[in-house]
Amino acid sequence: MNRFFKLAMLVVGAFLATSVSAMAQDVAQPLIDLTPTFGAGLVVIGAGLGISKLASAAFESMARQPEVAGDVRGGMIIVAAMIEGAAVIGLIVCLIK
Repeated sequence: MNRFFKLAMLVVGAFLATSVSAMAQDVAQPLIDLTPTFGAGLVVIGAGLGISKLASAAFESMARQPEVAGDVRGGMIIVAAMIEGAAVIGLIVCLIK
């Protein structure tokens, strides 16, 4: 089977699995809705991975060229703050529900 076909069938199956309860007339609400929790967890994991890759690249460049360590450190702090800002906005969006 073609890889694209397998991926397309997986997407269609996931769509159908999630849309069945949305199309039903009377759906009982779960006791705990975990959807915002999973979204918030994904946001935090994504921000952590982004900042860790940023720090890794910055430390490697500082080790290769110590004379530009100050500039790299400043840029790293600014970009890390931007990543954290995006993560906070993502958390707010996930938890507003």
